[in-house]
Amino acid sequence: MGKAIHYALAQWESLEVYLQDPLIEIDNNLVENAIRPTALGKKNWLFFGDANAGERSAVIYSIIESCRRHGVEPYSYLRDVLTRLPSMTNRQIKDITPKAWAAANKATVARNAA
Repeated sequence: MGKAIHYALAQWESLEVYLQDPLIEIDNNLVENAIRPTALGKKNWLFFGDANAGERSAVIYSIIESCRRHGVEPYSYLRDVLTRLPSMTNRQIKDITPKAWAAANKATVARNAA
């Protein structure tokens, strides 16, 4: 019982953040569901690539999942962004996040429809 109470007290600051912001989820089920395919396949990919392959895969999976969350087709997004990226500066990166990219595409579609 003492261990449980000590653990709860150690988490107090995080609990306060959760209680103050109604947008913060109490669990990470969305993330767990998003990474499930990776977790299921990790034994198959255990010896694939070099030591940095896991970090690169995590970045790609994060981008793809962010695309899905914002209603963006990942292939179209990656094709567009990867062709534009070499000529961009660091300050422009915020303009090509999946959320910003989706908003820009909606604005373009609306402008072309008018």
